[in-house]
Formats: sequence, C-alpha cells, structure tokens
Amino acid sequence: MSARAVHLHRVLRCPPQKVYRAFLEAAAMAKWLPPHGFTCTVHHFEGKVGGTFRMSFTNFTTGGGHSFGGEYLELVPNERIRYVDRFDDPNLPGTMEVTVTLTPVICGTELKVVQSGIPEAIPLEMCYLGWQESLLQLAALVEPDIPG
Repeated sequence: MSARAVHLHRVLRCPPQKVYRAFLEAAAMAKWLPPHGFTCTVHHFEGKVGGTFRMSFTNFTTGGGHSFGGEYLELVPNERIRYVDRFDDPNLPGTMEVTVTLTPVICGTELKVVQSGIPEAIPLEMCYLGWQESLLQLAALVEPDIPG
C-alpha cells in the first residue's frame, strides 16, 4: 500500500452514535460523501465486517465520473470504522485504506480520518479538499437535532 495519505480532524456537535450511523447507512453516505459538485449513486452496500460496497460519483457539470468499491475490515460500534476501497479506473490503481476514529468529547464527537494508499494520479491537496467538503456535508447531516 502506498504511503501517500491524508489525515483529517473535526469536532462534530453530536454523539458518536450518529456519526457512526452516517458512515454505515447507504442513504446517508450518498448524501454527505460526494464532494461539492458531485452526486452519488450507491449500487450495493453491506455495512458489516466483511461486507462490501459499490458507488459511483458523477460530476454534475460534465456528467463524467468514477466508480469504486470496497470492503469493511473493522467495525467497533460508535468508535472505529476501517475499510478498503479501490477505483474501477485502471489509471487509478491500488487499494486505499480508510480508518475513522470517533471519540466522545464534552461538546460531541472528535472525528479523525486517515486515508492511505492514495493513487499517484490524485494530487493530495485535491484529496484533502474533497474530504473537507464531504466532512462539511457530514456535519450538516449529523449535527441538527430534529425531534420527531
């Protein structure tokens, strides 16, 4: 696996249980994971250890996109998620590994994301930018406390 990695950190104003769910429900992933300007289609999703997933991101402006799939390696409820994924495009080879760590803090959840094995063709700053946009959308999904 490539040493090329990004490390992200955020504090979200909600309990870890809500953030954990957002990483393991297909409809939630489709809402928050694609960066700005992209839509997401979830083709297959099994949010369990050994479970697999397949998704496509489509550029809303151009209609172009990319698809990818992966497998969940570790799930510690409300604490840790570890999965691998790979692009279908042969120009983006290799397997990426993502580790998500959730820690309860006084004001909500501390979220740490590490993505490693990023293909050489993807500039790391673009990967950071995409994740930052995705995490803003994650916050918009999980932070509101809407009753009923």
